[in-house]
Amino acid sequence: MQRVCVVGMGVIGNRHADMYKADPLAELVGVCDIIEERADAAAARLGVPAFYEQTEMLKAVKPDICSITTGGYEYSSDHYLPTMVALEAGCHVLGEKPISNEISKGEEMVAKAKEKGLCYGINLNHRFTPAALLAKRWQEEGKIGPLLFVNMALWIMNPRESSPYFHLKALHPHSIDVMRYFCGDVEAVSCFATKAPGRTIWSTATFNMRFKNGCVGTLTGSYDIERGHPMERCEVAGTKGRFVIDDMYREATLYPAGNLEKTVYSNPIFGGMTCFEETFKNRIHRFLEQVDAGVAPAEIDGSGEQGLAAQKVIAAAIESLNTGTIVKVK
Repeated sequence: MQRVCVVGMGVIGNRHADMYKADPLAELVGVCDIIEERADAAAARLGVPAFYEQTEMLKAVKPDICSITTGGYEYSSDHYLPTMVALEAGCHVLGEKPISNEISKGEEMVAKAKEKGLCYGINLNHRFTPAALLAKRWQEEGKIGPLLFVNMALWIMNPRESSPYFHLKALHPHSIDVMRYFCGDVEAVSCFATKAPGRTIWSTATFNMRFKNGCVGTLTGSYDIERGHPMERCEVAGTKGRFVIDDMYREATLYPAGNLEKTVYSNPIFGGMTCFEETFKNRIHRFLEQVDAGVAPAEIDGSGEQGLAAQKVIAAAIESLNTGTIVKVK
């Protein structure tokens, strides 16, 4: 069992804490927020001590794992310092996405975890659904064959106006991670974007990608479409077939080449995932499971390094948007 604390008790931090509280592999031992009322409210609800300063909490409760669920500008500017503090204290870290929208700071965070020999994961929860895991198994069993293309789409309504690139940076760590999960490293990217009526940011965009293995792909994303409809779709095709994952966890379909019989997984009404929040449960349990089993830091699913790779694709897409060129991912 892993002793766990959470830093940042907003909506997402409380969601992490709830998952730890319910997981048999975790013992929630503390919550922290610089806003005292938020820390106190979470502590009272969860029955754990409240702290207002991270180093004080780490010394007092000595956790094995620290979830960093702070936010900040573009949802990520407050991730760096608490992550570095937790790693320096010897904690494994599960951080929220984006890892950092400053690539240099993301690189420092990944390097610090490696230096300390600690597990560092990012909450890339879209890859941990039963549908995605089944599709990955189909791929590993050779049912797709050599990769040809991937088409990815993710859209929600988010009316917030932040930096011009807020939508690209804050939403698409998820999309790009799913694409990389099935297709590997991205080599080059081009990006086009538009501003919906009344928007000042690039609120809808499309990415064109070339992967290092020769596969090609597209990503369409938007902060302009109302929730309540399907919000995510992933199609991966190879020489032997293709699969489609609809709405993240709702359904996965395998279409074998030359065979009119398809295989369909549908999220069950009873015993299946009931809402988006449950994707957090799967992701957090997997991190606990791997840490508890002593998995090598380099083998962590949805690692800090993978989160950083997604941000580098986004950085290249922003450069492409600004220059009108194809940009190699650094």
